[in-house]
Amino acid sequence: MKTILGSLLSMFLVVNSAFAQKNSVNETSLELSQIRVIPIKDTKTDRSYELYIKLPADYSENTNKTYPVLYYTDAMWHLEMLSGATEYMLENIILVGISWQLDIDEGLKKERGDHVSRFRDYSMSKHNNPEVQKKYQMGQANSHLDFIRNDVIKYVDSSYRTDPNSRTYFGYSLSGEFGAYILMTQPDTFNNYIIGSPTIQSELDYLAELNAKFGAYEASKKNSSLKANVFIAYGSLEGETVSEPIEAFVKLLNDRRDDGLSVLREVIDGNHSTAFPTTTVRSVAWLSSLMTHVASDNYEVSFWKIPHLNNPFISTTPEDRKDGISVDTLAVNNSHRNAILNLSQEIFKGKYGHYDALLISHKDKLVFESYYKKGRINLPHGQASATKGYTSMILGRAIQLGYLTMDDLDKPLIHFLKDLDPSKFVDGAEKITLHKALTMQGGLTIDREKWKETEKDLARIKGQGLVQTLLEESAPITSKTQTYLYGNFNPMLVMTVIDAVVPQGAEHFIKHEVLDKLGITNYKWETNPNGLPQAGYRTSITSRDMLKWGSLVHHNGKLNGEQFISEAYLSKATTGSVKPTEDWMPKDYRYGYYWYQTYIPVGNKNYNATFAWGGGGQRIIVIKELDLTIVISGHDGEDDKIMTQISEIIIPAFVNNQ
Repeated sequence: MKTILGSLLSMFLVVNSAFAQKNSVNETSLELSQIRVIPIKDTKTDRSYELYIKLPADYSENTNKTYPVLYYTDAMWHLEMLSGATEYMLENIILVGISWQLDIDEGLKKERGDHVSRFRDYSMSKHNNPEVQKKYQMGQANSHLDFIRNDVIKYVDSSYRTDPNSRTYFGYSLSGEFGAYILMTQPDTFNNYIIGSPTIQSELDYLAELNAKFGAYEASKKNSSLKANVFIAYGSLEGETVSEPIEAFVKLLNDRRDDGLSVLREVIDGNHSTAFPTTTVRSVAWLSSLMTHVASDNYEVSFWKIPHLNNPFISTTPEDRKDGISVDTLAVNNSHRNAILNLSQEIFKGKYGHYDALLISHKDKLVFESYYKKGRINLPHGQASATKGYTSMILGRAIQLGYLTMDDLDKPLIHFLKDLDPSKFVDGAEKITLHKALTMQGGLTIDREKWKETEKDLARIKGQGLVQTLLEESAPITSKTQTYLYGNFNPMLVMTVIDAVVPQGAEHFIKHEVLDKLGITNYKWETNPNGLPQAGYRTSITSRDMLKWGSLVHHNGKLNGEQFISEAYLSKATTGSVKPTEDWMPKDYRYGYYWYQTYIPVGNKNYNATFAWGGGGQRIIVIKELDLTIVISGHDGEDDKIMTQISEIIIPAFVNNQ
């Protein structure tokens, strides 16, 4: 990919004769064999334009296939570069260029060039100079948007096999300003917006006004979301008068906290003109990343900047990726199959929240695989508190290898930590056992505000210093405080013990004795401020690799027929021995060693379900009796409703399929 990008950039910099934003262009007739030139009128204003339409090479052959569409303004300037970039990186797309007005006053054309209508069509506001305004009639972006929505898009959709879920707008400079206007007024016009160096220096207040008029984002109200993927770029040498307004606009978008909005901002080397070729190539690469569930190797952005897929990827015959996951075909009756497929479409539409993947493994084979929104088959997904379940399994691995015993679970946790100073502990520190910490019953009572300052002293909390500090800062530990209290202090107590008892420490042990042996190589495992691996959250693995943890539970801790996790430990870890007390948690859930347990009724029978669970919708659900493992990943910040659908639609499909 990097070689292709470099070649494209070199080519574009040489042939950039089409880009002349500052100068008049002496137009000649367009003669490109792949381009169809279609005359079109604005039915409201009777203005004449042209569409430059380029179809994919296989368009005539695949008569049942629909195609995404990339619309771009300033067509004569942008056509060659977009055509070249998509030819390399996104060949299965329809390109639709929208020309400037053809039948405009000849005097204006002679004075400013054939592109003179862009000053009127792409600008949001009238010019503050009355004479300039009278001549150019600026501020008619609303009228031009009506033309695009009611004439251009309708014509293209009726004439070609287009994908209604995948429309993109590309605009640069003044037409980039037009893109910002569309996004903030009628965002449903396009699914994706590429906005290069928009001329919004004097439009920030108006954009903020449009944002306020559209309304704040509310997770419970779907129409409050802009529902768009946005790529914004500007040149590094354009100066503060360009960069500062664009950064302010990006902040305005990010401050919406809109789960349906993904914004990627890039600063491109160069000035207003020379940044254009790179902007074109980078944006097309970005666009290609949201049209496939497989991320390119060099696609590295934060999770929150990953664009939403325009369409879900849903497969009842998953691909064998040689990643240790066996695959097969979804073999359930047609009514159940259709129900699962329908559920998948509803997940994509956001009916139950924001979810990124749903996988089903039956009889140790992946039989259903789907990705939505930010889900990608080869990108690690944040696990949130499902990480706690992995920490528990890592402890079970240490027991299996003999670094701890089952009896050690009931010994004082401080027994394993030789670097501590017991003389400074609060009363009752010895009451904390591994069992208590694993069931969220450690009994620590910490002033959260005070702790925010305490943990800034990195030297004090380094390594076992974290436990030392917790046992100094906590209120006395008693039988009354040792009740269920969910949080991340208890998992870090467990991780500190793991680090103390295994050779070469916890980080080495996790990688070499657990993840490597499971074949989990594409992951992120962040470090706690004390220098040890995080134990309660802040890990990322792929959805497929989540299945591998589930397989260990399904096989009572065995990996490839050999005991990998202590069977006795895993039995305790997945047995619901504690009643969680959170109001948001279903009353029938029970808690083991960072794994949950509940019974799911299907007909007249209850099925025992064990699962790891993390905020946002991360779940690994194991139902041994049905040979069933279900993986869900998501970024839902609100209701996380999907478990009901899993219980009512997916699990029943496998009840009579053993």
